[in-house]
Amino acid sequence: MIQRLSKRILEGWLGYRVVCDQPHPDKYVIALAPHTSNWDFIIGMLHSYAYGTRCQFMMKKAWFFWPMGCLMRALGGIPVNRSRSASLTDQLAQVARQSTTFHLCITPEGTRKRVTEWKRGFYYIALKADIPILLYKLDYANRTIECTKTIRPNGDYFAQLEEIKAYYKDCQGKHPRHFSV
Repeated sequence: MIQRLSKRILEGWLGYRVVCDQPHPDKYVIALAPHTSNWDFIIGMLHSYAYGTRCQFMMKKAWFFWPMGCLMRALGGIPVNRSRSASLTDQLAQVARQSTTFHLCITPEGTRKRVTEWKRGFYYIALKADIPILLYKLDYANRTIECTKTIRPNGDYFAQLEEIKAYYKDCQGKHPRHFSV
């Protein structure tokens, strides 16, 4: 019932078309871009319920206040304390290696504001855990959610980041001025 309702809202009421030809193995990281609005979270959750691609996600710790924190954790949220220097990528990679399934969605920009440098965590979690990165586009202009490319990290971060950014270059976020590749 939740699946049908989510699909009806996403595709029927909101008018999104989903294009995904990439296999979803037992373990993966999703790099979702652009991330320019809080609506990205709602649309992403609708997609995950509609298509059975439930993932955990990282979100700044400030969103995990009571009672919102209970809801965020139930939806798969992992609170991130940006002021701590502990290596969250190492911890998540270890969890991925030890788990039979691991699905994590990360927005490489790390914020809804325009940034010139993307965060590297999504790449290094996948590299250290030896799992693929599924590239998901959330294109508001064309009302599409698309996943037509998978990257297998090889350690050459800068070369692969250029390939990843090229995949998103024609994509438009809800607030286009906040997205930069």
